[in-house]
Amino acid sequence: MKNKLLFIFLFASFIITSAQYRKIQFVQYKLDNGLNVILHQDNSTPIVVVSVLYHVGSKNEDPERTGFAHFFEHLMFEGSPNIPRGEYFKIIEAAGGELNANTSFDRTFYYEILPSNQLELGLYMESERMLHLKIDSIGVETQRKVVKEERKQRYENQPYGSLIEKLFSNAYKVHPYRWTPIGQVQYIDQAKLEEFIAFYKKYYVPQNATLSIAGDIDIEKTKELVQKYFGEIPPGNEEIVRPKIVEPEKTEEVREIIYDNVQLPLVVFGYHMPAQGTPDYYALSMLTTLLSGGESSRLQKEVKDKQQKALAIASIPIPMEDPGLFIVYGLANVGVTAEDLEASIQKEIDKVKNELISEYEFKKIRNQIESDFVRSNSTMRGIAESLANYFVYYGDANLINTEIQRYMKVTREDIKRVANKYLRNENRVVLYYLPKSLEKK
Repeated sequence: MKNKLLFIFLFASFIITSAQYRKIQFVQYKLDNGLNVILHQDNSTPIVVVSVLYHVGSKNEDPERTGFAHFFEHLMFEGSPNIPRGEYFKIIEAAGGELNANTSFDRTFYYEILPSNQLELGLYMESERMLHLKIDSIGVETQRKVVKEERKQRYENQPYGSLIEKLFSNAYKVHPYRWTPIGQVQYIDQAKLEEFIAFYKKYYVPQNATLSIAGDIDIEKTKELVQKYFGEIPPGNEEIVRPKIVEPEKTEEVREIIYDNVQLPLVVFGYHMPAQGTPDYYALSMLTTLLSGGESSRLQKEVKDKQQKALAIASIPIPMEDPGLFIVYGLANVGVTAEDLEASIQKEIDKVKNELISEYEFKKIRNQIESDFVRSNSTMRGIAESLANYFVYYGDANLINTEIQRYMKVTREDIKRVANKYLRNENRVVLYYLPKSLEKK
């Protein structure tokens, strides 16, 4: 009966995945000023996504001026000599579109989703901020206040809000991943207008950007529009040097207890892991699916449902351009101590290290990975972002079609091997978040 159910499950997954999967066609080229351009035509729905990925994140910052990349995520909406202050969102929304941006350790990404007849508007808006963003004292002071308030609301006044900062500052001692994209308020306060202008002129330039457009377009007409709006933007004058600092191998476990305004204990493990795109990265990604990918995953089924030790539990490999962190966390159930929860999580980690996973589980997580891969490219925004990411981080935009093959090369033995290689106590940071009432006076 079990084999029959497995066959039905695998067959259904194959039919669904095969029906959904299609090769993503695209055209890629470079303008004379160094701007990388990727175009994907899909005329099935009348929408278009215009996106720009700047290869600058928090790891490119001066340690005494952290938060600049995130600050520019906000500042880039201030307008230009041709776009009045505060009008950026209004113009796009009035055209029936939506827009947003995000900043990570490695990049800053901007996008507009528009009706396809507004493609030219999206190109105009992105070219304006690349050519001559408005950086003046009014905009800078406005965004200083915005960033301070964001930090206060999301990090300082939020339960467990300091988690990412604590985790990365404990895990990294020399690499610029030791600070997070939000940065420190005092550095943003101390920075002069000239410093923001210099950061803009260095990083927000054509040769450090990838323009990715996906949707209801005509390739040749779009090329003409791209040339019209971006072709005359001058390249930057400074050489962009990527950080080459290598974090030393961790040889001793680091632990910290944070007493916070929380009701329930939170246990967090952060293990050093290899950079995205490496063979071991794919094995660890499949391991995280085994541990917490869905309701039938090991941590969910055993620690959360059967033992009822956790209200929430998950493992997350954070994909980074340089070696990142494999995170496992659990939010304790009422009456469960942090030590008790840690022991239960550790037992599941040890099981993966000591026992080869079953063929049944292996086939299930392979199907989940394949389904997730297809789903990530099911929207025009997802396609535009994936094309840019694959080109910038891997040097190969066609991985949007082929990366799944790297996952499929992972074996059961690989999963056990990487669990033993990376999920070691001396290779991790352990954080306990505990209620302030437990702190000894």
